[in-house]
Amino acid sequence: PPGDTAGCTFCHTSPEERCSTCHQRHQFNPAVARKSEQCRTCHWGKDHRDWEAYDISIHGTVYQVNKWDPTQFDMSKKLADADYVGPTCQYCHMRGGHHNVQRLSTVYTSMGMSNADRGAPLWKEKRDTWVSVCDDCHSPRFARENLQAMDEACKDAGLKYTETFKVAENLMLDGMGEPMPKDLAPDWSGQHIWSLKIGAYHEGDKYGGKKGESGEFRMSNCSDIERVCFESVGYWMTYIFKGMAHGSWNDATYCDGSFGMDRWLVKAKAASEQARRFTALEKKAGINWVPSEFWRKGDYLDQLSGMKIVKEFPGKTIFDLCPEPGWLDTH
Repeated sequence: PPGDTAGCTFCHTSPEERCSTCHQRHQFNPAVARKSEQCRTCHWGKDHRDWEAYDISIHGTVYQVNKWDPTQFDMSKKLADADYVGPTCQYCHMRGGHHNVQRLSTVYTSMGMSNADRGAPLWKEKRDTWVSVCDDCHSPRFARENLQAMDEACKDAGLKYTETFKVAENLMLDGMGEPMPKDLAPDWSGQHIWSLKIGAYHEGDKYGGKKGESGEFRMSNCSDIERVCFESVGYWMTYIFKGMAHGSWNDATYCDGSFGMDRWLVKAKAASEQARRFTALEKKAGINWVPSEFWRKGDYLDQLSGMKIVKEFPGKTIFDLCPEPGWLDTH
């Protein structure tokens, strides 16, 4: 719905491709585009906490305290010639003026939400490049130690993420999810796929969907335990990844990072335990619980593609309606 998607489309449409998004339309001044605040419009928030992680890190503090002093931050100079007292977003991610921002990032994997072997040969070049940026000011040993700390934090987060999902998965497979996918309004594709079915990781008819198809990370119209799983990986896991990457250790721990994942894992286990107890009691009492009708209608989902497909193209999915492979990527 328009009200829900406004925050998404503001960044994820033409602003991603326009020069004036960073350089500002009415000024188009390179000095403006070199300031960290220029990134803040889009790169902040629960699921991509870049600005907050940088802003409250030691690097961000150095920038905020000294940015008014042109002898410490001379924004009139090209990035290749910059000699800042501390790094800006642009100095690290657009080093030398390169406009491919992710080129100078470390192992990315869906904003840190995917489990990955961060030390695999596949990532060696990116990791070495990451260290080479840090050793502009620090020793290579210091940079690699911080990279190792991020690896360990992400690995620990991955273990919690996997366990949290497993609790919800077992509940769903045992038929005790409240509600089950079949009881919900269709997802964006017009199907009833379990919201946490992620591609090849959850195969088989019991999860809904065909081989290779993924469910949708639902933030509404799903069981509470599924919402808990989404927030654990979509919010707290990214806090850990972004916090460690930017030297914001409070973000990675106390500020709902690691501590948030701990708390949400307990919530998932408690919700699962309660559902199993209710199911046992209902069975003993001969109660046949039927999900309320509002689940089938969804929370404000009537304007989304899934509902439209079900109504106008019965028996079809969005994939059946695509004229050719890859069409969804550009439409």
